[in-house]
Amino acid sequence: MKTEDCFRIGSVLKTKGLKGEMQMYVDFDNLPDIDFNALFIEIGGKLAPFFVESIKYNQKNSAYLYLEDVDTIEKASVLVRKDIYLPNKLKPKKKKSDFTLKDLIDFTAVDENEGELGKITAIHEYPQQLIAAVTYKNCEVLFPLNEEIIIGIDVVKEIVTVDLPEGLLDIYLD
Repeated sequence: MKTEDCFRIGSVLKTKGLKGEMQMYVDFDNLPDIDFNALFIEIGGKLAPFFVESIKYNQKNSAYLYLEDVDTIEKASVLVRKDIYLPNKLKPKKKKSDFTLKDLIDFTAVDENEGELGKITAIHEYPQQLIAAVTYKNCEVLFPLNEEIIIGIDVVKEIVTVDLPEGLLDIYLD
């Protein structure tokens, strides 16, 4: 399993006790609603699979985790400060009401005049607005995400239609 095929749900904070229990930091909302019996932990740049013996959610962003075959403090200590992932197929689909402009990463940006610009690679958050980054003709192009620029968003086809200000692309391509 590759990291692209998974989504991060948190990381191992520390060990707890002598029998391999670990405290986990949970940074994925609604994790208790997802039913899973296995997870992946990133070790040395690769994802290693582990079966979950038990997981107890004690606070909003915290859980206690027992993994199969991790039954000593020594085995658990190796996993401290490692990221935890689940396969993308377990990721809950967002409802339309939960969709925000930050969810436009990996959407294809299409300009009314120039045509397809490319996939949105990043969304930068600034105090006044969000800025999308697209690689267009081997150059990173930045444009604001606001009501004047965005014409439409097709969530199913993952396309965002924009009308960039005249000359904006020329600044990056010259």
